[in-house]
Amino acid sequence: MRDVTSHRSRPSVRRLAGTVALALLLLLSGCGITERISGHAEAGTEQVREEAPEFLPPSPPERLRIPALGVDSDMFVGLGLQPDNTLEVPEGAEAVGWYVESPTPGERGPSVLAAHVDWQNQKGVFFELRNLEVGDDVIVDRADGTSIRFVVNEVEQYPKNEFPTEKVYGDTEGAELRLITCGGDFDHSVASYRDNVVAYATMVDYAE
Repeated sequence: MRDVTSHRSRPSVRRLAGTVALALLLLLSGCGITERISGHAEAGTEQVREEAPEFLPPSPPERLRIPALGVDSDMFVGLGLQPDNTLEVPEGAEAVGWYVESPTPGERGPSVLAAHVDWQNQKGVFFELRNLEVGDDVIVDRADGTSIRFVVNEVEQYPKNEFPTEKVYGDTEGAELRLITCGGDFDHSVASYRDNVVAYATMVDYAE
């Protein structure tokens, strides 16, 4: 895993799309380690400044909050690619992985965050991701002190063999966010969930 405080220059998200999609699917094919866990988290609230620009300078993420789901995690890890071109796996139920070759949250383009739905009999930080709704807030605190508010505009569930590479990783005009985890039925024969859940969100404002 990588230090999220070091952000290197990167090729375009579009050029990385094919490689990352395959790598992420391989990662997420194993993100359900055990049986499903039931339960719901308590939601919170947050306020941030209005009228954000289209995008901000780069700065790595340090904290993720999703008030509607009760998510609040500052356990960020940088994810790169392993020698076999699979994405590195975040360790632990509360860890959130940021793919370091994607934009940082708030930069132009889709910033990619991945986390577990469950981990060794514990709810993962993205356990409730499938329950996000259009209009829900997603807040990312960055190393430069900015807090960026994204608003969810779509939540979809896809069979892993129908993952929409271009839609998830393709270039965008403004700053967007992709939250990805496992979903669907758990296949005990391969210790894997059958689907991926993807939440799409767009930056709307920020606070300093």
